[in-house]
Order: sequence, then C-alpha cells, then structure tokens
Amino acid sequence: MADLPADNSALMSAALESILYGFSVLMFIGTIWALTYKRRMQDVNRLIAVVAILLLLVSTVHMVVAIVRIENGLVKYRNTWPGGPVAFFTDVTEETYVIKHALYIFQTVLADGVLIYRCYVLWQSVRIIILPTLLWCSIIVTGIRAVYGNSQATANPGDVFAVDVEKWIIAFIVSTLATNLLCSGLLVYRIWKIERHVSKVRATTSTTMPIVRVLVDAAVLYSVMLFGFLICFLTASSGESVLSDMVVPIISITFYMVLIRITINSRHYLSTAGARRTTEVMEQGNVQQYPLKPLEVHISQFTQDDSTSGYKVGNETRPSTRNTEEC
Repeated sequence: MADLPADNSALMSAALESILYGFSVLMFIGTIWALTYKRRMQDVNRLIAVVAILLLLVSTVHMVVAIVRIENGLVKYRNTWPGGPVAFFTDVTEETYVIKHALYIFQTVLADGVLIYRCYVLWQSVRIIILPTLLWCSIIVTGIRAVYGNSQATANPGDVFAVDVEKWIIAFIVSTLATNLLCSGLLVYRIWKIERHVSKVRATTSTTMPIVRVLVDAAVLYSVMLFGFLICFLTASSGESVLSDMVVPIISITFYMVLIRITINSRHYLSTAGARRTTEVMEQGNVQQYPLKPLEVHISQFTQDDSTSGYKVGNETRPSTRNTEEC
C-alpha cells in the first residue's frame, strides 16, 4: 500500500468508511434501544446517551466531509488544482483534510474520556485514573498540535510525514494506544477480581464474564487499528489515509458494542434477581397463609388375649391373624 496513489487511497478509504459507518448506525440504534427499552426517561443514563449521540454526530459529519473531499478532488478541482487530484489529496493544508482530522481527534478524546470514567466508576478510586488522565491530557495536546501543524505546513504541504508534524502524530497515536490498553486492562482485571470472589459463594452462573469478553474484543479491535496506523507512519506508508478514516467509525462501534453488552447483562441480572425475590415473597406469603399447627398423634394399643384368641381395640374385638404384638 506504500505505492498506492493518493486519489486511489482516498476512494478506498471513503468506501471502507461508508461500510463501517453503516454498521455503526445500526449499533447506535441498538444502543438507544438498550438504554430506553422499558425504562422511564428519568431512569436513562443521560451521560452515556449524550456520548452515544455525539459519537454518531461526529461520525456522520466525518462521513459527509469525506464525500465532499472526494467530490472536490475528483470533480470540482480536477483540472484547476495544481498537480491534479493526486496533489489535492496529498495536501495536508487543504480545508477538508484539516476538518476530518480535527473530528478524529475530538472523537478520540471523547471515547477515551468515557473509558477513563468507566475505570473510575468501577474502581471508585482517583489514584487508579491518575496515569490514564495524564495520558488523556497528552492525547489532547498532541492531537491539537498535530492538526495545527498540518494546517500551517507551508514548507511541505504535500508531505504528511514531515518531521515537524510526524512526531506529534506518532505521540498522539502512542498516547491513545496506551490509554486504551491501560484502561481496558484495569476494567478487565477489576471485573475478574470481583467475579472470583463472588463465585465462591454463588450457586448461579456468571453474569459478568460476557462483559469481560466484549471488553477484550473491543480493546483488541481498536488496538489493532492503532497499531496499523502507527506502523504506517513509522514506515511512511500511504495506508495511513485509509486507516485514519476507518478508525473513526470503529471508535463508535467499539463504544456501542460494550454499552449494549453491559445494558443487556444488567437487564438479565435484574430480571433474575426479581424472579428470585418474587419466589421468596410467594413462599413467605404461603407460610403466613398456612401457618404450622401442633400435630396431634393418636396411638392405639393392640393387646393380645390368649383366652379369646383375638385383638381387642377399645371395645371392639376381631379374630386374630397374627401372633405378634403391634404398637
């Protein structure tokens, strides 16, 4: 992909991004359903709902800008841009290029901030999120500096791998990759630790391990994309333009898949707990409705009389058929 022309890579990235964007829209619909199904509006987690909507809006605007960029490079400025479409798509100072990468930075900051927030909620400790927060601040600084450097690259406007800009982009990728791996590891370890303690006294099956699996899947998916993005910059490959567009809907997808899994899991837990509670209440009601009463035991004594060869039960006598005494 290192020799792929810029106009070809732009078409490829737009096609792949559109496919992933469509899948992210479906995931967003599933997320909203999971958050609002059979719930009152005051019971909906508004913070998570706002973040989900913002991620969809950013992905949508990024998709629109990518389409406009393709139209400008291949149609509108095809014969008027100096150098043609190839020069247009390699110009890092071009308006649509700067807007796309600014949207990518914003979405990364938003998603990583939510990931840090999840760590704090689960651990309930500020010390746990000190390092992730520092990395998050590094993401903001390096991301803004990279976008600003691209917009002001008058010396080498057609070289995204210029030394002054490249170092900030690499620092941004490393920071977000470290934040993702660290926070995902903290979440998985915390859930696994809680599950190990609870499983010792619980008779039912685990309800948190599916969350661990989906957290690992989301972390692996996002990390693979970031590793590929980093390798493209280290090797000066034109594939970075393809991956930079693909990673935007992937961020939304990983966020939605984790949220849907957590919501479904919590609903299953609440329904199971409610069923157990209902059973307990019914059993207690039955005990109160039918209280235990003293049990009276009547014992009749059977006495054998050899003179009449019969059993006497009270005043009644009947022929004997057995020669032993019963009690």
